[in-house]
Amino acid sequence: MLGAAAESELGTPGGQSDQAMDRALAALYDSGDPTSGPRSGGLGASAPRVARWLGDIRTYFPTSVVEIMQRDAVERLDLTQLLLEPELLEAVEPDVHLVGTLLSLNGVIPETTRATARTVVAAVVKQIEERIAAKTVAAVSGALNRAARIARPRHRDIDWDRTIRANLAHYLPEHRTVVPQRLIGYGRRSQAVHREVVLAIDQSGSMAASVVYASVFGAVLASMRSLRTSLVVFDTEVVDLTEHLDDPVDVLFGTQLGGGTDINRAIAYSQSLITKPTDTLFVLISDLYEGGVREEMLRRVRAMTEAGVQVLVLLALSDEGAPSYDHDNAAALAALGVPAFACTPDHFPDLLAAALDRKDVSRWAGTPR
Repeated sequence: MLGAAAESELGTPGGQSDQAMDRALAALYDSGDPTSGPRSGGLGASAPRVARWLGDIRTYFPTSVVEIMQRDAVERLDLTQLLLEPELLEAVEPDVHLVGTLLSLNGVIPETTRATARTVVAAVVKQIEERIAAKTVAAVSGALNRAARIARPRHRDIDWDRTIRANLAHYLPEHRTVVPQRLIGYGRRSQAVHREVVLAIDQSGSMAASVVYASVFGAVLASMRSLRTSLVVFDTEVVDLTEHLDDPVDVLFGTQLGGGTDINRAIAYSQSLITKPTDTLFVLISDLYEGGVREEMLRRVRAMTEAGVQVLVLLALSDEGAPSYDHDNAAALAALGVPAFACTPDHFPDLLAAALDRKDVSRWAGTPR
């Protein structure tokens, strides 16, 4: 019903606002369409024209639609190079996919644009932090406190649900009550480090959104004193970005999207960071397309699990759902007791808590939510 192909049947839009919306859509979606005739001019390679178009779509469409149209414009009209111009970046609606595009251009962003690019990335990081930070801290803190249950808790620390379940044998029917013989409670963790979390993030081009989300989660976890958080990114090389976790924007600009993948090498480096295997959660975020030594990768994962490390493999940490991934490697990991699945950022805090509680993560992943 939209576009030049429909005009012979439906006519052109009547109102001024409708015509402006139609022109904005035509500039993107009629470009290169043989049925669109002279009406198809596209956006061309003109930054001023693109800037005006970005302003138009933000005027006439909601943010969710604007983000889709921007992403389509970059892909369909090859506007990547224009994103290196500060004036254009200032007109763009920041979103995770735009950050991914900017990170893929990290090595070629000119100095005149770098400050603007950081501002755009910082805006998206702030949005993500507002979305996930409080929930992540609450979920992880709860898991750590549950892990510190004690047998002689103070009244305020009693876990009444577990205490009642543990004392059902002491139910007194005549008094309609349970007389607890054993109290179960939450211990209060000290400020010392009690658990280790190592995040290893595949920075191949297809993992762009996952890199963005995982970097922000890493920064949130690093802010918790009871955790020792490490973050590494990898392609065929491994880069340790742990020292930048106080600023997730620095972490993101420390990545370089694209290139090959050597998961085995990343796992080998991650193993060197682990000091307390039985108190460590290792999270590998990758589509599992291995360019290194597959058998060695699987051997290392087996060694980690046998040492007591809790291993979690995410095929994606994004809102898009399950991506393309190596099914053979995923099946091999599952055979080792390490399920591989995708997770959205909104569910990741609960997944972290389940893993830190050493619950059956595969069952957690299979529960509808």
